[in-house]
Amino acid sequence: MTDIEPPGGARPDDGEIAEGWAEPWRPEQVASRLAGLEVPWCVAAGWALDLFLGREGRPHGDLEIAVPAAAFEEVRGRFPELEFDAVGSGTVWPAAGPAALAATHQTWAREPASGRWRFDVFREPHDGATWICRRDRSLRLPYAEVVERTAAGIPYLRPELVLLFKAKATRPKDRADFDRVLPHLSPDRRRALAGWLARVHPGHPWLERAAG
Repeated sequence: MTDIEPPGGARPDDGEIAEGWAEPWRPEQVASRLAGLEVPWCVAAGWALDLFLGREGRPHGDLEIAVPAAAFEEVRGRFPELEFDAVGSGTVWPAAGPAALAATHQTWAREPASGRWRFDVFREPHDGATWICRRDRSLRLPYAEVVERTAAGIPYLRPELVLLFKAKATRPKDRADFDRVLPHLSPDRRRALAGWLARVHPGHPWLERAAG
């Protein structure tokens, strides 16, 4: 978010947000619509961890995908029936225009007929084929090292990076995700996670367990 919010935003309350997210799509629904798109998109957040583990570990109140910011229009073009609302700091800009999109990195895909949000798009910084971490822009990786795939071909953000993003808030579900995924990480993955935690969140309580 920029310091100055664009006009036209609204601040829905918790009940309105819960109602809007009552029926989120699943990863396979988005993946089927994006099939053949030559953009390094991936499922992010909690669903990405489930795709890594090969099973659903908990209910999901939404579905997030990450796309390179410059490729957002290509992704949006696969969903002509949906409106894309920009979101940031509790404010929603319906059918966001350029100013709201430029001021935010998050976009909720809304079905106009029902008013329901179906999935969330993170418009991520990048430099061509290099992914850039929005929490620490010095952390840069080739997309080939960022995106992994299930046996069915659904792309997802590698689990170490998912946990790095979850480390900022450490809500109960984030701590639960860390606890259930950490035992399934190889030593190399644990070392990568520990290094990134030390870099982005020095002294984080997860650091000792990740490095152990």
